[in-house]
Amino acid sequence: MKKEYWIIIIVYIVMQLSSLVGLPLLIVSFESLGINQSLAVPIWLIASFSIALLIILYLLRKEMSNKRSLDAHGSPLGNSVLWAFLGIFLAYFAQIAAAMIETMLGVEMGSENTENILHIIDTLPLAVLVTSIIGPILEEIVFRKIIFGSLYKRFNFFISALISSVVFALAHMEPSHILLYSAMGFTFAFLYVKTKRILVPIFAHVSMNTLVVLVQLVYKDDLEKLQREAEAIQNFIGGFL
Repeated sequence: MKKEYWIIIIVYIVMQLSSLVGLPLLIVSFESLGINQSLAVPIWLIASFSIALLIILYLLRKEMSNKRSLDAHGSPLGNSVLWAFLGIFLAYFAQIAAAMIETMLGVEMGSENTENILHIIDTLPLAVLVTSIIGPILEEIVFRKIIFGSLYKRFNFFISALISSVVFALAHMEPSHILLYSAMGFTFAFLYVKTKRILVPIFAHVSMNTLVVLVQLVYKDDLEKLQREAEAIQNFIGGFL
């Protein structure tokens, strides 16, 4: 793996861990200035993710113009656009299929990660830029372009996608939903290999996250009702088995 790639991975890890030190300091600063402390989390999130993205894009400036890179031999623009839109549906299909399997295995519905994200957006709507745009871009660069791309040079698609997708899943800190996140990781890896353009899985990932957030915010009450009904049906069926 190239030196720049290792630096990018370190930048990403530091960004994820930065809240352990930076967030408490920001909360104390807000308290002394009389600013609402609940704003500290979304503001730190926006700042840390934005800075990390700028640093990573700077480190990739030569890679973007390198004709020997995987993206340099990408599929025609029309084909890439088609797969970008198809990728949204593929990601949703993979997510639904994985969720159904998790339900059959007894994994509880719902995601604590999604609930935390929605709470942050409720506190500061501008944070949607991180959850829907900046975050997915960073994840596709790190987990697909760098980790998957580096593995794909040595192994076949399945092994490369499996390793990178499991790492992608574990990074979301929800081990109970490892199948769900891994399924999406496989989908985005497929889109990257199919088109050889990292912008394609980025577009699909950004679109999927944006739609999920919008649906969760607009139909929050209806979704909670459906979830309770689904859990009731699952418990009812489970009583007979």
